[in-house]
Amino acid sequence: MRDATIGRSYAEALLELGERHDEADAYAAAFAELDEALLGDARIRHFLETPKIDPADKHRAVRSALEGKAPEMFIRFVIVVMTKHRQGLLHVIREQYDALLDERAGRVHAQITLARQPEPAMVKELGERLTRMLGTTVVPHIEVNPAIVGGIIVKYGDRVLDGSVRRQLVSLKREMMHARLPHEAAAGVTG
Repeated sequence: MRDATIGRSYAEALLELGERHDEADAYAAAFAELDEALLGDARIRHFLETPKIDPADKHRAVRSALEGKAPEMFIRFVIVVMTKHRQGLLHVIREQYDALLDERAGRVHAQITLARQPEPAMVKELGERLTRMLGTTVVPHIEVNPAIVGGIIVKYGDRVLDGSVRRQLVSLKREMMHARLPHEAAAGVTG
Protein backbone atom coordinates (compact mmCIF):
# COMPACT_ATOMS: atom_id res chain seq x y z
CA MET A 1 0.00 0.00 0.00
CA ARG A 2 2.82 2.37 0.89
CA ASP A 3 4.52 1.73 -2.48
CA ALA A 4 1.29 2.60 -4.33
CA THR A 5 0.94 5.82 -2.34
CA ILE A 6 4.53 6.84 -3.05
CA GLY A 7 4.17 5.79 -6.68
CA ARG A 8 1.00 7.86 -7.00
CA SER A 9 2.81 10.96 -5.72
CA TYR A 10 5.61 10.56 -8.25
CA ALA A 11 3.09 9.81 -11.02
CA GLU A 12 1.11 12.95 -10.20
CA ALA A 13 4.29 15.04 -10.38
CA LEU A 14 5.22 13.46 -13.73
CA LEU A 15 1.73 14.01 -15.15
CA GLU A 16 1.78 17.66 -14.09
CA LEU A 17 5.17 18.00 -15.79
CA GLY A 18 3.91 16.19 -18.89
CA GLU A 19 0.84 18.38 -19.18
CA ARG A 20 2.89 21.54 -18.67
CA HIS A 21 5.19 20.53 -21.56
CA ASP A 22 2.36 18.96 -23.62
CA GLU A 23 4.16 15.59 -23.52
CA ALA A 24 1.96 13.48 -21.20
CA ASP A 25 1.37 10.82 -23.87
CA ALA A 26 5.04 10.84 -24.89
CA TYR A 27 5.95 10.22 -21.24
CA ALA A 28 3.54 7.28 -21.14
CA ALA A 29 5.13 5.76 -24.23
CA ALA A 30 8.65 6.29 -22.85
CA PHE A 31 7.61 4.81 -19.51
CA ALA A 32 6.13 1.76 -21.24
CA GLU A 33 9.43 1.10 -23.03
CA LEU A 34 11.47 1.63 -19.87
CA ASP A 35 9.16 -0.61 -17.84
CA GLU A 36 9.31 -3.33 -20.49
CA ALA A 37 13.12 -3.25 -20.36
CA LEU A 38 13.13 -3.38 -16.55
CA LEU A 39 10.62 -6.22 -16.36
CA GLY A 40 12.23 -8.11 -19.23
CA ASP A 41 15.84 -8.05 -18.08
CA ALA A 42 16.82 -8.75 -14.48
CA ARG A 43 20.35 -7.48 -15.19
CA ILE A 44 19.04 -3.97 -15.95
CA ARG A 45 16.94 -4.00 -12.77
CA HIS A 46 19.91 -5.20 -10.74
CA PHE A 47 22.17 -2.53 -12.25
CA LEU A 48 19.73 0.23 -11.28
CA GLU A 49 18.91 -1.12 -7.83
CA THR A 50 22.30 -2.24 -6.52
CA PRO A 51 24.01 0.20 -4.15
CA LYS A 52 27.40 -1.13 -5.28
CA ILE A 53 27.38 0.95 -8.47
CA ASP A 54 28.10 4.67 -8.26
CA PRO A 55 24.87 6.66 -8.77
CA ALA A 56 26.63 8.94 -11.28
CA ASP A 57 27.40 5.86 -13.42
CA LYS A 58 23.75 4.80 -13.24
CA HIS A 59 22.61 8.29 -14.25
CA ARG A 60 24.97 8.33 -17.24
CA ALA A 61 23.80 4.86 -18.31
CA VAL A 62 20.13 5.84 -18.08
CA ARG A 63 20.73 9.08 -19.98
CA SER A 64 22.67 7.20 -22.66
CA ALA A 65 19.97 4.54 -22.99
CA LEU A 66 17.04 6.99 -23.15
CA GLU A 67 18.52 9.95 -25.02
CA GLY A 68 16.86 10.37 -28.39
CA LYS A 69 14.16 7.85 -27.40
CA ALA A 70 12.44 9.75 -24.60
CA PRO A 71 11.68 13.41 -23.88
CA GLU A 72 14.40 15.22 -21.91
CA MET A 73 12.11 16.04 -18.99
CA PHE A 74 11.17 12.35 -18.70
CA ILE A 75 14.86 11.40 -18.56
CA ARG A 76 15.39 14.00 -15.83
CA PHE A 77 12.42 12.60 -13.94
CA VAL A 78 13.86 9.06 -14.01
CA ILE A 79 17.20 10.38 -12.77
CA VAL A 80 15.46 12.22 -9.90
CA VAL A 81 13.63 9.00 -8.97
CA MET A 82 16.99 7.21 -8.90
CA THR A 83 18.61 10.02 -6.88
CA LYS A 84 15.85 9.55 -4.29
CA HIS A 85 16.63 5.78 -4.28
CA ARG A 86 13.15 4.95 -5.59
CA GLN A 87 14.19 3.12 -8.78
CA GLY A 88 12.62 -0.06 -7.37
CA LEU A 89 9.27 1.73 -7.64
CA LEU A 90 9.52 2.62 -11.34
CA HIS A 91 7.00 -0.08 -12.29
CA VAL A 92 4.56 1.11 -9.62
CA ILE A 93 5.01 4.72 -10.71
CA ARG A 94 4.31 3.71 -14.30
CA GLU A 95 1.10 1.88 -13.29
CA GLN A 96 -0.05 4.91 -11.31
CA TYR A 97 0.85 7.25 -14.19
CA ASP A 98 -1.18 5.17 -16.64
CA ALA A 99 -4.10 5.12 -14.21
CA LEU A 100 -3.98 8.92 -13.90
CA LEU A 101 -3.93 9.30 -17.69
CA ASP A 102 -6.93 6.98 -17.92
CA GLU A 103 -8.81 8.97 -15.27
CA ARG A 104 -8.16 12.23 -17.10
CA ALA A 105 -9.24 10.72 -20.42
CA GLY A 106 -12.33 9.05 -18.93
CA ARG A 107 -11.12 5.52 -19.74
CA VAL A 108 -11.85 2.37 -17.77
CA HIS A 109 -9.95 -0.88 -18.28
CA ALA A 110 -12.17 -3.95 -18.10
CA GLN A 111 -10.95 -7.52 -17.69
CA ILE A 112 -13.32 -9.66 -19.78
CA THR A 113 -13.26 -13.40 -19.22
CA LEU A 114 -14.72 -15.68 -21.87
CA ALA A 115 -14.74 -19.46 -22.29
CA ARG A 116 -12.94 -19.28 -25.64
CA GLN A 117 -10.89 -16.84 -27.69
CA PRO A 118 -13.19 -14.31 -29.40
CA GLU A 119 -12.88 -12.89 -32.89
CA PRO A 120 -11.51 -9.32 -33.06
CA ALA A 121 -14.93 -8.03 -34.14
CA MET A 122 -16.49 -9.49 -30.98
CA VAL A 123 -13.86 -7.80 -28.79
CA LYS A 124 -14.65 -4.49 -30.48
CA GLU A 125 -18.40 -5.05 -30.00
CA LEU A 126 -17.90 -5.91 -26.30
CA GLY A 127 -15.88 -2.73 -25.80
CA GLU A 128 -18.58 -0.64 -27.50
CA ARG A 129 -21.42 -2.23 -25.53
CA LEU A 130 -19.60 -1.76 -22.22
CA THR A 131 -18.80 1.84 -23.18
CA ARG A 132 -22.53 2.52 -23.74
CA MET A 133 -23.50 0.64 -20.58
CA LEU A 134 -20.98 2.37 -18.28
CA GLY A 135 -21.09 5.79 -19.94
CA THR A 136 -17.28 5.97 -20.21
CA THR A 137 -14.72 4.65 -22.68
CA VAL A 138 -13.96 1.01 -21.90
CA VAL A 139 -10.70 -0.61 -22.93
CA PRO A 140 -11.31 -4.38 -23.02
CA HIS A 141 -8.63 -6.88 -21.95
CA ILE A 142 -9.59 -10.45 -22.87
CA GLU A 143 -8.79 -13.49 -20.75
CA VAL A 144 -9.80 -16.99 -21.81
CA ASN A 145 -10.91 -19.45 -19.14
CA PRO A 146 -12.76 -22.58 -20.35
CA ALA A 147 -13.84 -23.31 -16.75
CA ILE A 148 -16.57 -20.65 -16.97
CA VAL A 149 -18.22 -22.92 -19.60
CA GLY A 150 -19.82 -19.99 -21.44
CA GLY A 151 -21.14 -16.49 -20.93
CA ILE A 152 -18.97 -13.63 -19.73
CA ILE A 153 -17.35 -12.17 -16.60
CA VAL A 154 -16.50 -8.47 -16.63
CA LYS A 155 -14.28 -6.89 -13.96
CA TYR A 156 -13.64 -3.14 -13.86
CA GLY A 157 -12.46 -1.14 -10.89
CA ASP A 158 -13.80 -2.97 -7.86
CA ARG A 159 -16.93 -4.28 -9.64
CA VAL A 160 -17.58 -7.72 -11.07
CA LEU A 161 -20.42 -8.60 -13.44
CA ASP A 162 -20.63 -12.39 -13.57
CA GLY A 163 -22.78 -13.69 -16.40
CA SER A 164 -20.93 -16.98 -16.73
CA VAL A 165 -22.78 -20.23 -17.36
CA ARG A 166 -20.80 -21.75 -14.49
CA ARG A 167 -22.19 -19.17 -12.01
CA GLN A 168 -25.69 -19.80 -13.33
CA LEU A 169 -25.25 -23.56 -12.86
CA VAL A 170 -23.96 -23.07 -9.30
CA SER A 171 -26.97 -20.86 -8.53
CA LEU A 172 -29.34 -23.43 -10.00
CA LYS A 173 -27.70 -26.19 -7.93
CA ARG A 174 -28.10 -24.10 -4.75
CA GLU A 175 -31.76 -23.47 -5.52
CA MET A 176 -32.35 -27.18 -6.16
CA MET A 177 -30.59 -28.15 -2.91
CA HIS A 178 -32.78 -25.79 -0.89
CA ALA A 179 -36.00 -26.50 -2.73
CA ARG A 180 -38.56 -28.72 -1.06
CA LEU A 181 -39.98 -31.58 -2.99
CA PRO A 182 -43.81 -31.65 -2.98
CA HIS A 183 -43.95 -34.78 -0.74
CA GLU A 184 -41.46 -33.16 1.74
CA ALA A 185 -43.57 -30.02 1.96
CA ALA A 186 -46.72 -32.06 2.69
CA ALA A 187 -44.96 -34.08 5.40
CA GLY A 188 -43.42 -30.98 6.96
CA VAL A 189 -39.87 -32.17 6.27
CA THR A 190 -37.30 -29.38 6.35
CA GLY A 191 -34.36 -29.26 3.90
